Amino acid sequence: MTLAAWLQLLALITLLAVSVPVLGSYMAKVFGGKRAPGDRFFNPIERVIYRLGGIDPDREQKWTIYALALLAFSLLSVLALFVLQRVQEHLPLNPTHAKGVPSFLAFNTAVSFLTNTNWQNYAGETTMSHLTQMAGLAVQNFVSAAVGLAVAIALIRGLTRHRAGTIGNFWVDLTRAITRILLPFAFVFALVFVTQGMVQNFSGNTTATTVEGKSQVIPGGPVASQESIKEVGTNGGGFYNANSAHPFENPNGFTDFLEIYLLLVIPFALAWTFGKMAGNKKQGIAVLMAMLTLWLAASVGAMLFEANGNSALDAARVNQATTSSQPGGNMEGKESRFGPASSGLFAAATTDTSTGAVNSSHDSFTPLGGLVPLVNIMLGEVSPGGVGSGLYGMLIFALLAVFIAGLMVGRTPEYLGKKIQAAEMKLVVIYVLAVPLVILGFAGASIVMNGPVSSLLNPGAHGLTEMVYGFASTGNNNGSAFGGLSGNTDWFNVTFAICMLVGRFILIISALAVAGSLARKQTVPESSGTFPTDTPLFTGLLVSVIVVVVGLTYLPVLALGPIVEHLGL
Repeated sequence: MTLAAWLQLLALITLLAVSVPVLGSYMAKVFGGKRAPGDRFFNPIERVIYRLGGIDPDREQKWTIYALALLAFSLLSVLALFVLQRVQEHLPLNPTHAKGVPSFLAFNTAVSFLTNTNWQNYAGETTMSHLTQMAGLAVQNFVSAAVGLAVAIALIRGLTRHRAGTIGNFWVDLTRAITRILLPFAFVFALVFVTQGMVQNFSGNTTATTVEGKSQVIPGGPVASQESIKEVGTNGGGFYNANSAHPFENPNGFTDFLEIYLLLVIPFALAWTFGKMAGNKKQGIAVLMAMLTLWLAASVGAMLFEANGNSALDAARVNQATTSSQPGGNMEGKESRFGPASSGLFAAATTDTSTGAVNSSHDSFTPLGGLVPLVNIMLGEVSPGGVGSGLYGMLIFALLAVFIAGLMVGRTPEYLGKKIQAAEMKLVVIYVLAVPLVILGFAGASIVMNGPVSSLLNPGAHGLTEMVYGFASTGNNNGSAFGGLSGNTDWFNVTFAICMLVGRFILIISALAVAGSLARKQTVPESSGTFPTDTPLFTGLLVSVIVVVVGLTYLPVLALGPIVEHLGL
């Protein structure tokens, strides 16, 4: 791997190290119920929103009411987006004269953007009108990220409150997440992207004449405004079919670096927020270090696997060395603007979070290079995961880790002074097992059915990886496509939607139920038998539990897919 690739990784880590504590502390003030920076500007705006919505910001909710409000909001969101797609041909801001989206595809897309998955079984520039892109997809990029952020904050309150019957107000958390965090971030970086040449207009298709005298159709649209929230909200749904590999959506190496940074910064910062709201920064740092360990391992692995090239091409005497005229490594499916190492870093980051944006074809990665993003998704995207979903997923694993530690030392497990008992562990088990059940169940059914198998581009182990990746990506609300799978069929539109709904709402309800259960408990004082959860030892235990649980769940299918493919090279 080149020195430039290592420097890029170092620069990314440095930028995150500087910004994560600042942003994390800011979010702790925003959701902590005390004065926060920007109150004089944001409070009047939020009061208007509360008045229009009939919301009492001082009235908190039990976890059940919090969950019902979230589900009701989500139901209205998915219905509105479905209808908008179906009738878009009759609405304004449709310069390309896009037709109404077919019902099964519209359903899949509505569920996809609702659940922060952003799986796209369509080409954005030819399927969606500008109005649908802006008022439908981009809006869901904001609200779906805000919902995840709200759930994470609710779980933190459940862990840190004592004998409380409430965990906050969903409408207040949703509003503050959008107005104070997501909108400012997206606005600023949309302007930065425009300065780098990213498209931002209301034009339709422009026909240009090339130097060869041929005609070329150049699609326009409001790209930069959607691209910024696509990354900030760990959404991943691109304006163009090629996503972040498209030069209009990711013009150069600088924008590529910024996109990687944007999809990582809020998930990492939320671990710092957790420590601040818990009144013990070491607790947040322990979780942050677990996230960082998994992310670094995946990033370095993917970069090295792709930079080292494909051994099958070495056997064919293809030169994959880095020279002054070529970047070297495995360049199949890569953009020459980025090269294999940067593509590997992007792939690791986008699957370590629940983003799903891509700047290269994962289907063209080496077997081990493709194994990294697949494993990242199977981890449940807790390294650092999506906006909100990464933190509450990591905290659920933390409860599992202290439970295992309690079994080892022979006492009731505790986390932040709360006893973790049977009620919480049943919810943790539901959280951990729900997604693997739908992923492996639907993938197993699909691989033995002639219809779904005919959608695969490749046979054998690689085809199995393509199939499993599709269900893993939708079930874990990632949304990236491995490639090689034609997903726009009735079977995949429906089964992928079911996976997305389970991966989003079963997990959210479980996390909120845990929050409600823990909020009602009184803290117990530490004793000599209390297992400390703010030390490097706990970080190591947490990482080990995640790796072991995921390994026991998915190792057989990984062995039959990318591992077999690698051994067959």
